[in-house]
Amino acid sequence: MLRKILVAVGISVFGGLIMATLVVAKPRPEPQPMQDESTVIEVAVTKARAEAMRLSVNAQGTVRPKREIELVAQVSGRIVNVEPVFVSGGFFDPSQVLLQIEDREYRAAVLQAKTQLAEAEHRLAEERGLSHQAQREWRDLGNASANDLFLRRPQLAAAEVGVESAQAALAVAEMNLENTQVTLPFYGRVKSKHADVGQYVSVGTLLATVYDSTTVEIRLPLTDLQASLLDLPLTAAEARVLGRPKVTLTGTVAGRRHQWEGEITRTDAFVDDNSRMIFAVVEVQDPFGIEALDGQPQVPLLPGVFVDAEIEGRLLDQVLRLPRSALYSRDKLLTLDEQNKITEQRVRVLRRSEDFVWVQGEVAHDAFIALEKQSLTPAGTLVEPVWNTEIAPAMPSDVITQALHVPQED
Repeated sequence: MLRKILVAVGISVFGGLIMATLVVAKPRPEPQPMQDESTVIEVAVTKARAEAMRLSVNAQGTVRPKREIELVAQVSGRIVNVEPVFVSGGFFDPSQVLLQIEDREYRAAVLQAKTQLAEAEHRLAEERGLSHQAQREWRDLGNASANDLFLRRPQLAAAEVGVESAQAALAVAEMNLENTQVTLPFYGRVKSKHADVGQYVSVGTLLATVYDSTTVEIRLPLTDLQASLLDLPLTAAEARVLGRPKVTLTGTVAGRRHQWEGEITRTDAFVDDNSRMIFAVVEVQDPFGIEALDGQPQVPLLPGVFVDAEIEGRLLDQVLRLPRSALYSRDKLLTLDEQNKITEQRVRVLRRSEDFVWVQGEVAHDAFIALEKQSLTPAGTLVEPVWNTEIAPAMPSDVITQALHVPQED
């Protein structure tokens, strides 16, 4: 036991000596002078170039006829004839007869009305003669005044009213005869027909649904921001002063993309209470190319086609066109002051695309605008501007040299 105790004590003493030796012999670090070096972040930049420009607005809508009506029969009878144009998709001209309703009964009514008118005119002529005779007789008696009954004035008034009534009855009979030929006062197209030859129709029977082929319209929903970029005719006075914004429409017909030109002629009378959108109405004249002056066939702008619309914007001042990467936190830009320190600027975003953004704000002309690392460079950060042609638009070499000049500290 004594030997084991001595061995353990010896090992402990030996280990303690080794540890003491290591502690004493450990090299001490030599103090180094403090170096005041801060890392300057390199940031790709571009220059602020504010310009006056027009920003187009994009919207979408469906083509609809400006005028679409349901054609109904105004008289009763059997349809005895239908013109070839009276089919779904058929075009017709103003006053062109589309169908004929049997008119024998209405011709007879016209003859009867003419007979009644002749009889009423005969009665009127008789009463006028009797009235003149009564006046002479009363005058021959030497009395200057006479009652209306003796002078037959009530009978004469009744005869005159009878003639007017007979004339009105003749006009109604002639109108009914005219309505046996169904026509319309505009160039149009048959959307769908609901009656055909041999069918008996009564007053109010639906014959067809037709629309005006000279004009179509598209209702385009616009946000408040989009509306602020346009000269919208919100009132009649504004429409006269501002004119009509031009619109380019693009749509697919028969598998191919085509374009048409139109104008915004008016806006809806109210703001949609669900979407809070303003609806602008675009009109396209002669959508089927009926009046094409060059004689070349025109691709028709068919009702029901879904189109993309590019609306001409109004002239805006001090607009910056920047790479989209310049926009930070939705509506902010980071600019550099004269010492290349970051300054935060809030801007109004007018339009965005996949690659660019258009903004307005109090940004100094030719100011540097950071295009990257915005989250790493808060306001007050000192940075080194670098012109990166992969991010910023290309500029002449002399402009790049001037833009990338970094002031040196004394």
